[in-house]
Amino acid sequence: MSDINTMQQLREWLSGHIIGQNHLVERLLMALLADGHLLVEGAPGLAKTKAIKTLSDGIEGNFHRIQFTPDLLPSDVTGTDVYRQETHTFEFQPGPVFHNLVLADEINRAPAKVQSALLEAMAERQISVGRQTYPLPDLFLVMATQNPIEQEGTYPLPEAQLDRFLMHVEVKYPNVEAEKRILQQVRLEAGDSPVPAAPTRLSQTALAQMRQAVLDLHMADTVEDYIVQLTMATREPAGVHAELANWIEFGVSPRGTIALDRCARAHAWLQGNDFVSPDNVQAVIHDVFRHRLLLTFEAEANGVQANQVIDTLVSQVAVG
Repeated sequence: MSDINTMQQLREWLSGHIIGQNHLVERLLMALLADGHLLVEGAPGLAKTKAIKTLSDGIEGNFHRIQFTPDLLPSDVTGTDVYRQETHTFEFQPGPVFHNLVLADEINRAPAKVQSALLEAMAERQISVGRQTYPLPDLFLVMATQNPIEQEGTYPLPEAQLDRFLMHVEVKYPNVEAEKRILQQVRLEAGDSPVPAAPTRLSQTALAQMRQAVLDLHMADTVEDYIVQLTMATREPAGVHAELANWIEFGVSPRGTIALDRCARAHAWLQGNDFVSPDNVQAVIHDVFRHRLLLTFEAEANGVQANQVIDTLVSQVAVG
């Protein structure tokens, strides 16, 4: 069976469990293929936690959930040195971040010093404790969630933390048909009928081959130039559109350019294409740029959202 067929099977299986959230399922698979992390924002009860937990059942890897709270300590995330009385030495006890799939649930409930414990892990794929550095697994994906409704007792994520997320995904309510299917699934799971398992668990070896195939996907120079021009337009918006200049305070970093390239490739590969088109770039740019744009006070005062800024950006930057 080809790699794309294996991934499509996993996708269909996930969509059968995470009903009405096809966008979230697709972005999870894209993050796997692009070797990045996800920040997922949505109201409670929209299967954000269930999505990554179900994904862990469909791939060869371990999963751990970290519930972020105001009293959480950085060592509760990364691990710490423990003194062993019998040997009179310190031994490193790995924290929950040393897993393949990590759910940082309600990440904005913890203060900045705890959030920053993930900075090194997400960027360098390692943890430093004292004078020692410990590598994280080759397959390492952080999915952080935050609730956009209740802001009391929360700590906004700093820009350096946000920039380390490959994508910022907004999760919406399911439609009427999906809501009915959710009710049917709940009754099925509550009854005697067993929940179908994943057809085949995706091995890490197969995933590594898929990642290489995504990187090897053909991208024309014109599409590459298009990605760069989109990034540059956020840094020098005055040369593109007057409104963009009034809305954008700081533009997208080089990490954002790399993320847009990788996500466009992953999107094209999941569509079964053997090349990347501008349509693939436009399909993912909102999730890639949304959390990387710092808007002006004027934009926020007028209720301008990042999605509106990106819409204008796409309409003004020419392809090729």
